[in-house]
Amino acid sequence: MRPRIVVTSLALIAILVAVVVPGPVGSRVPSPDATTDAGLFRNVEISALARGTAMTIKPQDPGARSAGRLDRSTTIVDPASSAQAPLAPIRRAQRTPRVGTVSKNPWRVDPDISWYGPRFYGNGTACGQKLTKTLVGVAHKTLPCGSLVTFRHKGIMLTVPVIDRGPYVAGRIFDLSNGACRILNHCFTGSIEYRIGQ
Repeated sequence: MRPRIVVTSLALIAILVAVVVPGPVGSRVPSPDATTDAGLFRNVEISALARGTAMTIKPQDPGARSAGRLDRSTTIVDPASSAQAPLAPIRRAQRTPRVGTVSKNPWRVDPDISWYGPRFYGNGTACGQKLTKTLVGVAHKTLPCGSLVTFRHKGIMLTVPVIDRGPYVAGRIFDLSNGACRILNHCFTGSIEYRIGQ
């Protein structure tokens, strides 16, 4: 039984090779003796394709050339390494603000701010401080350590640095430290206004 399978398999492989690998049937090698029919081509004038004036590279403006000469005592300085301070960019005059313009640092609302601390007192924060009951700061997931955030709640405004990473509850933006929540009278989970910076 097995020899018959091997013979059948070899026959199939031979058929596939014959189909896949093209043979000399219907193909011919190009020959230098073959001539090309001139009727297959038509004449095209290149000059008819170029319309208008031909483009050339403009010569440099003589006024932009240096008035000086280069000799052995000349020092060439790269503009990037020049000791001279770069000129400040020229800006248009500042427009007068219109009524209803948006502030660059608007107040926003964190609808679900919380505070943290009791289980973590004595541990280090992600920004290198030791978390205590009196440490004033805020935890945020992505703001760089030391970034200032200003909070306001019922007439009290407090600017604190980012001292830790968190909160780890979905939808929350900030976690106040115990010291910050005591100053703001906001040691509960609820709404508070904030803005990045002072």
